[in-house]
Amino acid sequence: MRRLVLDVDKTVNEPDLIHLALVMESAPGVQAVNIAVTEIGIETVGTNVTVEGDDIDVEELTRAIGQTGAVVHSIDEVVAGAYTLEGKPRSR
Repeated sequence: MRRLVLDVDKTVNEPDLIHLALVMESAPGVQAVNIAVTEIGIETVGTNVTVEGDDIDVEELTRAIGQTGAVVHSIDEVVAGAYTLEGKPRSR
């Protein structure tokens, strides 16, 4: 895997975004992490996470996220192969 876009929720207090990013960055194959807050509730924070690298170990990445107390709700984008292919919007 070269890029993953994940829907990740965490509690308001833990983990903080910096800790979450550092944990994800240390997963095998991960070279870059981008976390954007998408919504804030009374108890939870929703985030959109983009992870890029070479040969990302998806299982280790999701395990590392879970160990922080955050939860991966879905994998919303996957890019795999010899190079990064940018998606094109589908026209109807």
